[in-house]
Amino acid sequence: MRTRPLKVALLGCGVVGSEVARIMTTHADDLAARIGAPIELAGVAVRRPSKVREGIPADLITTDATALVKRGDIDVVVEVIGGIEPARSLITTAFEHGASVVSANKALLAQDGAALHAEAQENGKDLYYEAAVAGAIPLIRPLRESLAGDKINRVMGIVNGTTNFILDKMDSTGAGYQEALDEATALGYAEADPTADVEGFDAAAKAAILAGIAFHTRVRLDDVYREGMSEVTSADFASAKEMGCTIKLLAICERAADGGSVTARVHPAMIPLSHPLASVRGAYNAVFVESDAAGQLMFYGPGAGGSPTASAVLGDLVAVCRNKLSGATGPGDSAYAQLPVSPMGDVVTRYHISLDVADKPGVLAQVATVFAEHGVSIDTVRQQGKDGEASLVVVTHRASDASLNGTVESLRNLDTVRGVASIMRVEGE
Repeated sequence: MRTRPLKVALLGCGVVGSEVARIMTTHADDLAARIGAPIELAGVAVRRPSKVREGIPADLITTDATALVKRGDIDVVVEVIGGIEPARSLITTAFEHGASVVSANKALLAQDGAALHAEAQENGKDLYYEAAVAGAIPLIRPLRESLAGDKINRVMGIVNGTTNFILDKMDSTGAGYQEALDEATALGYAEADPTADVEGFDAAAKAAILAGIAFHTRVRLDDVYREGMSEVTSADFASAKEMGCTIKLLAICERAADGGSVTARVHPAMIPLSHPLASVRGAYNAVFVESDAAGQLMFYGPGAGGSPTASAVLGDLVAVCRNKLSGATGPGDSAYAQLPVSPMGDVVTRYHISLDVADKPGVLAQVATVFAEHGVSIDTVRQQGKDGEASLVVVTHRASDASLNGTVESLRNLDTVRGVASIMRVEGE
C-alpha cells in the first residue's frame, strides 16, 4: 500500500459534511484498505469557524475555501455546500489546481453539469456526484456504468423524501396538506421554507440529471416541466382510492416511442396500488427504470439525511481515489445522442379531471362533446349531485398534454361548469 496519504478538502461541514468527516475518521483503516492508500482530511472550509465541530481538529478549519482548493497538494475536493455560487467557482478552481471533485450539488449539476464535465475533462480530472440524486441509493453509477450497454426508455421515481412523507401521511391518515406539512416540519423532514421540496424544484433538478445520464443527452433544469403538490387535497386522495390508486410526486424522464426525443417532468400523479412505487412510504425514495435488455429495475432506500447522503459521498470518494492511484479517470459526460427535449404538450398519458357542474340534464352531454372536439377519449365518468350542484369526475384514455389543456380551457368556458376542481395525471399503468 502507498504510504503517502491522498489529501481530501471538504467544502461544507453541515449535516452531510460532518458525517463525511466522521466516517473518514472512524473508518480510516477500512477506507485505506479499499483504496490502496490512506486518505487524510487536509482542510475543512466553513462559514462559521467558531462553531464546535466534534472530531475535527481546529487547525483544519478555514473560512477561505478558495485558498484551500488552490493549495496544489489536494487530491480530491468534496463539495457539500450546495447552491450555484461559490460552489461552481470552487469546483472549477479545484480542477485547475489538480484536484478531482465529489459533489452532492444537484442544483448546480442540473444547471451547469455540461460545463463542469468539460472542465473536468480538460484538466484530466474526475467529477462524481452519486449523492446529488436519491441520497444513499446507488443510482447514478448503475445508470452510467452498469446499464451503459443497454437502452433506457424510462426513469420514473420518487426522489424527494419530504414530499413523499407528506403525501403518504395524507393517504394513510386522511390529513389535509397543511396538517401533513406541519408534521413533516416538526419531525425535521421539511425545511422552515419548504418551497424547494413541495413545489418540485428539488425533484426537477434531480430529473434533469437522471434524464441526461439515461438518454445520453444534455438536459438542463429549464428543460424540466414542473408542478408542485401544494394543491393536492383529501378529495384527490378519495378519488384515487376509488380508482385503486394513490398519489405520489413523481419525476418522470421518458424517451419518445420513435426514439427521436426525450421529455422530463415533475408533478403529482395517481399510480395504481399494484405499482411498486405505490408502496414507498414515509421519507423514502425509489426510482423505477425501464430498459430494453434489463427490463424493469427498482432502486429503493433513504433519499436524504446526513448518514445516507454521506454514504454516497464516501462511495464516490473511494472510486475517485482509486482512479487517482491508477492514473485513470472514470466515465465523464455522455451526451453523444443530443436528442431534443420535447415540450410538455407532447407528453401522452391518462388524466383524472374533477369538475364542479350544475346538476341538471344535458351537462354530461356538453362535457363529453368538449372532450370529443379536442380528440380526448373518455374512459369512465362518475357523477354525484345534490341541491343543484354536482361533481363530475372524468378519467380519460391516453391523450397529449396539449389536447388535455385545450379541453380544460373549453370546459371552463361552459356556463354549466362552475369550476375545474383538480387535474391529475394517471401514470404507471
